[in-house]
Amino acid sequence: MRLFSRFGWNEDQHESFAYTEVGQTALVGGDYNGHSWSRSNDKVGVAFVSNAIKRDHQNYLHYGGLGFLLGDGGLTYGRENIVEWYYNAHLWRGFYSMVGGSYIVDPGYNRDRGPVYVPTVRAHVEF
Repeated sequence: MRLFSRFGWNEDQHESFAYTEVGQTALVGGDYNGHSWSRSNDKVGVAFVSNAIKRDHQNYLHYGGLGFLLGDGGLTYGRENIVEWYYNAHLWRGFYSMVGGSYIVDPGYNRDRGPVYVPTVRAHVEF
């Protein structure tokens, strides 16, 4: 079993051109390998992350400002909270497949949006 956490902070005073617009983030999660069900190369994991932006950024978006990924003419601010999960299965030699999902409350920091569920499917090949 692995546990992890992360805290991030940004002064939130510069325009974003890549990644996402986050002034503050806190994450906690963990994963567990499949040894106990005879699939030691498999992993199941879950994480929770909470993101925020500062008051000036909130006001900018509320009054119609546009960011790199955010802004649609109005903002009813709320922290963006996300629960993510996955199951990564070792299929054969270097072949892996993963299914998972993200449940996002107040996406884009807007209580008028969501919640939304985003399913995930991924394949991984190692040579």
